Amino acid sequence: MAEEIKSLEELNTVAEGSEAAGAAGPAAEAVAPPREPVRDALGRSYATGKRKDAVARVWIRPGSGKVTVNGKDMAVYFARPVLQMILAQPFSVAGVEGEFDVQATVKGGGLSGQAGAVKHGISRALQLYDPALRGALKAAGFLTRDARVVERKKYGKRKARRSFQFSKR
Repeated sequence: MAEEIKSLEELNTVAEGSEAAGAAGPAAEAVAPPREPVRDALGRSYATGKRKDAVARVWIRPGSGKVTVNGKDMAVYFARPVLQMILAQPFSVAGVEGEFDVQATVKGGGLSGQAGAVKHGISRALQLYDPALRGALKAAGFLTRDARVVERKKYGKRKARRSFQFSKR
């Protein structure tokens, strides 16, 4: 038993020594190459955003800050101020309000899910357009797809978890 412990300690010291030597080597410098902007021939960046059942296709390009969703102005499509605020969040976090025009097509789900999907798409497109914005968007949690979806209904149940009313007699 003591021999096994001694050999494990030796392995740990050897591993620590190789990690320290590897960190000082040239391999550590080339770990993360700088990200390149991803833009099409028209100078736009494209990304897909998802939330609940909604899927949004989003294109951004430099402009005056006009946001179009399914061919309508953002204020017309998302009439509630809360939903408009959700769409503006990525720009305010990145510090680029009014600098990009957004063209979005969204399908599925309800208005709240669609607003979340467009927000996710805008965030991803912004970080593709300018990789320097990635840190702020990632810290705010806008690049992570919210995986919460409606639970499916199970057989023998009234809803996903709700059972039928129990009768003793």
